[in-house]
Amino acid sequence: PQPVDLEETLAYMAEKRGQPSNYKNSIVDLMKLVGMDSSLANRKELAKELGYTGALDGSAEMNIWLHKQVMQALAANGGKLPPDLAG
Repeated sequence: PQPVDLEETLAYMAEKRGQPSNYKNSIVDLMKLVGMDSSLANRKELAKELGYTGALDGSAEMNIWLHKQVMQALAANGGKLPPDLAG
C-alpha cells in the first residue's frame, strides 16, 4: 500500500473544520483535528503511554515532545510526513 500523504490529509481536515488550526505546531490543535480529547489529563496519559520521562505538567517541553511523538506515530502507521512536520 502507498503511504498516506499526512500533510495533505491534515490540511484537508483542517480546512473542512472551518476553524483556525495550528496542528503543525500545537499538540492540542493536532489532537482536536484528529478527534482526540486534548485535555491536559488526556495529554498527560498519552505522554505516559508514549514514554515521556519529564514532568507531566503540560509544559511547552512536554507538549512539543508529545507533538513530535504523535507525528512520528502517524508516520510509522503508514503516513508520509514532510520534513517540517516530521520533527
